[in-house]
Amino acid sequence: MTHHVSSMLETYPKDLGDIDRQKLAECIEACFECAQTCTACADACLAEDMVSELTQCIRFNLDCADICAATGRVLSRQTGNNVETTRALLEACRTACKTCGDECASHAEMHEHCKICAEACRRCERACAELLAS
Repeated sequence: MTHHVSSMLETYPKDLGDIDRQKLAECIEACFECAQTCTACADACLAEDMVSELTQCIRFNLDCADICAATGRVLSRQTGNNVETTRALLEACRTACKTCGDECASHAEMHEHCKICAEACRRCERACAELLAS
């Protein structure tokens, strides 16, 4: 996916300014990957026999998926300048990924889908932090 994300950024007709295109592309990719992974993890949790023990995990998965998807979409838009909103969204995404990643990590030994989801959350959390720092 990075190839398409990077290609779209490279073909943007205006100057993107000082933004680190590589970090931006990595963050967009990580957001969409995390959104998909969290959605799939929530669904897998719903299929578990002990679903009642996973309600908090499902809630965090769904919140994280929505926030990551919104962040990926906003980061994909380059027209205009909305630094304050973008920064707030990156912070929210980083927080949602940390919360969801911590919750999934607590179930990782019992549920492989939670282990995979925790890894995707950590990757997205890092990508948001790196883009915020650049």
